[in-house]
Amino acid sequence: MSGCRGLAVLAGSARMKRLPLIASCRQPGTRAGIGIPLTGLVLIAHTSLAMAQQNDEIESSAPPDTEATPSGTGDATDNATQTADLRGRVVLGSLPLAGLEVVIRGSVGPYRQLTDEEGRFAFSALPLGSHELTIESIYGNARQKVTLGKNGAEVTIALDTEVIVVQGRSEAETLRQSSEVVQVVSTEQARHESPDLGEVLARSSGVGVQRSGGLGSGERFSLAGFSGDQIRFFLDGVDLAVSGYPFGLANVPVNLIERVEIYRGVVPIRFGADALGGGINLVTSNEVKGTRGTASYQLGSFGSQRLTLDARHSHQPTGFFVRTGLFFDDADNDYPIDVEVSDERGRLSPAEVNRFNDRYQAIGGHLEIGLVNRPWADRLRVRFFANDFDKELQHNPVMTIPYGEVEYGEFTTGGTLRYEHVLTDAVSVDLVGGYTFARAQFLDVGECVYNWFGQCVRERRQPGEIDSRPHDQLLWEHTGLGRFNLSGRLSSQHTLRFSFSPTYTTRTGDERRQTDPDARDPLTAERDLFTLVSGLEYELDALDDRLENVLFIKDYFQRVRSQEVLPGDVFSDRDQDIHRLGVGNALRYRLTRWLYGKASYEWATRLPGPGEVFGNGVLIVDNLELAPERSHNANLGITLDVRETRAGAWRLDVNSFLRESEKLIVLLGQDRVLKYRNVFGARSLGVEGAVGWTSPGEYFAIDGTLTYNDFRNTSREGSFGDYEGDRIPNRPYLLASGSARFWLPDVPAANHAVALTWNTRYVHEFFRTWESIGLIEFKQVVPLQLLHGLTLTYLLEGNPIALSFTAEVQNITDRPSFDFFGVQRPGRAFYFKATAEF
Repeated sequence: MSGCRGLAVLAGSARMKRLPLIASCRQPGTRAGIGIPLTGLVLIAHTSLAMAQQNDEIESSAPPDTEATPSGTGDATDNATQTADLRGRVVLGSLPLAGLEVVIRGSVGPYRQLTDEEGRFAFSALPLGSHELTIESIYGNARQKVTLGKNGAEVTIALDTEVIVVQGRSEAETLRQSSEVVQVVSTEQARHESPDLGEVLARSSGVGVQRSGGLGSGERFSLAGFSGDQIRFFLDGVDLAVSGYPFGLANVPVNLIERVEIYRGVVPIRFGADALGGGINLVTSNEVKGTRGTASYQLGSFGSQRLTLDARHSHQPTGFFVRTGLFFDDADNDYPIDVEVSDERGRLSPAEVNRFNDRYQAIGGHLEIGLVNRPWADRLRVRFFANDFDKELQHNPVMTIPYGEVEYGEFTTGGTLRYEHVLTDAVSVDLVGGYTFARAQFLDVGECVYNWFGQCVRERRQPGEIDSRPHDQLLWEHTGLGRFNLSGRLSSQHTLRFSFSPTYTTRTGDERRQTDPDARDPLTAERDLFTLVSGLEYELDALDDRLENVLFIKDYFQRVRSQEVLPGDVFSDRDQDIHRLGVGNALRYRLTRWLYGKASYEWATRLPGPGEVFGNGVLIVDNLELAPERSHNANLGITLDVRETRAGAWRLDVNSFLRESEKLIVLLGQDRVLKYRNVFGARSLGVEGAVGWTSPGEYFAIDGTLTYNDFRNTSREGSFGDYEGDRIPNRPYLLASGSARFWLPDVPAANHAVALTWNTRYVHEFFRTWESIGLIEFKQVVPLQLLHGLTLTYLLEGNPIALSFTAEVQNITDRPSFDFFGVQRPGRAFYFKATAEF
């Protein structure tokens, strides 16, 4: 399947030799490439193209490379007012060729279609008369004149089977080799295994993932030291928070994602985002052809189970398609942890206990309907979604006080409309509009004081475990978004792009356990936030694709309309308008076909988000004067990708980075009140690298990553002025990962396969507090961690169903695992997963 993507087929040359057609169509962990269409092909077939017009009622036809004669049934004016359909199929020998762009040119047009899995294409409502059918590629063209009569036509394009197979570019590969500083992570292997999306990304260079527990727990992703809202998250280019996944990227079902794009420091204008340190885009499958589906079920330790279902169906003649995805997650998270418990006299002693108030449950789905390959739209789709999650809260941030009844959750629903169309050969548009409604609930009305054994040791004077007062709170948030992307190709080397992305958010709430029931609820204060991010981009492609350069400028605007709650229940209007500009450049230069370098820079801005400006109504209060974060982001890297050598395939990617930032937003607090503030500047210097090798025949592959990030405070005044030059605390600065994978095809029989994978993750020890405070022997340190996992997968390629079964053990050595704040994560865990593709 994906093993054949991005191939180029060259035919009709006397110098070409015969090679097995599907010799390169299998990859470790993928379904066998037997009897599947070749996808993403580029054809050069001037001398070996054969066309057979199969409709007996075609009024005239012409052999290849000769002029076709009009039908003669009417004059040109009559033909212009009548239309018919042209259908066809492209094959290589007996194999269909999928993913080809077929172009019709004539007195009108051009019209463009891609061949489907069966190599078929169809053009509707073409004017009668002569048209030129073209199969285009960057290597050459194949053309044929076709005369269309009133009853339409059907053609077959057959290529000579004397071919040579060479490596070309898939969509992901094209992105990797662009000037954008992006890492593309395929989830093809992970979809058969049990790690969640957070664990998959933690194995990538430059990515830090810190979790506060098991499945459903909060997480902090970091890129070059930046984390939280400083990194923007997207689903198919649309903000993740308004795409139906409010519970965090790590908890998005990996089986619904095709690949992940990690943008380092420089985020393209097409996302319409104000990211400071980069972005992560989750990409779902763009394939809508045929009737297909995938189902998976996972069962594991600590009461965890995950179920996903993804299905699609299309009607090829009309271009109509429908896709749906469903998921269900459930986990008790009752894994053992090491804590200190007190006896009757209050003396503390170490003990191992099981977590008892940490359950997580989530359910959701989406429905997508649309049309593709219409004369007025390449793709029009409407996506509806609804998701709900509930999570219990086990303890305070540093795992010193247990909670027995605190819980929170959120329900999200909404939809997006997306329209994509190539207006002409040079101009294309991409329009997105959407609306999301979110309802969040926080409940803390417990009347007991709990110990670590889950026992109620005494009654509270007043309900509420977190801040000694009860909370039964609802928050309602409405978000509307839009995005307009326009691309215009001035010539073969010059392209202009424009992006315009407004977002509007309004919030209100209800505290149903107010201290003073007669006072106005603070959650009803006005909370409106409007953000507009726009950009202009110029791309230059020169020196026969050796040089690609993208120069861009961004504009950021934010309007805050809100009310501040003053003592005495006084509500005072506090409005703020913010305007900033940004600029950047990204360069890629190809030294050879397999070696290229990249350099990029952006003067980036990140506007405060609703949660930072308005707080959460519980422990975090508002800050209506919060200023944007700004940063100089620079990258310099080199990539080596050598394939199909006698010694196997070799890959190397190294990127160095600099982030010089000011007015970074940090959550600070005193006693039980927290607030986001602009408090410090920081400088991040580092290097991230990935290296890998795949053996000839792809039976064995080994990969490794290393990330070093020196992220230091540069503030000379304010709250952090005393810690100038210190590393930012509670963030790991040295990370590494490695994997070794054995792939045995046709074992134990044909169309069967076995895969065995070993994974290792290393996190160097780091300080929980500022390193200049206290003596070294008394500092709080998160210890060094070296964790291992082993996965065994069995695949069965059947027709019409392909099956895979995976058994996995994580943290084999049962080492204590901590990510941040010293909060302990699960130890040794076992998982089983079954996946069916039909």
